[in-house]
Amino acid sequence: MASALTVSVVSADQEVWSGEATMVIAKTVEGEIGILAGHEPLLAILAEGEVRVTQASGSRITAQADDGFLSVENNTITIVARNAALV
Repeated sequence: MASALTVSVVSADQEVWSGEATMVIAKTVEGEIGILAGHEPLLAILAEGEVRVTQASGSRITAQADDGFLSVENNTITIVARNAALV
């Protein structure tokens, strides 16, 4: 199992953040989800809320995201939201 995730958080008009991470927590319409390396492929509908990313360096970033979707495949996470911004 790999130890790093490749993460991209994008809004309709810009890339908000991208980089290597060890964990991502996001709010979906079915509840909060935590994703680590080796996670099964997933496509989920985002609910309005925070996306919390623990970077490979250990520091954390938080983005506020509106509705959209989250995709996980081969340790790559793509979060696409109608509106998103770092907080």
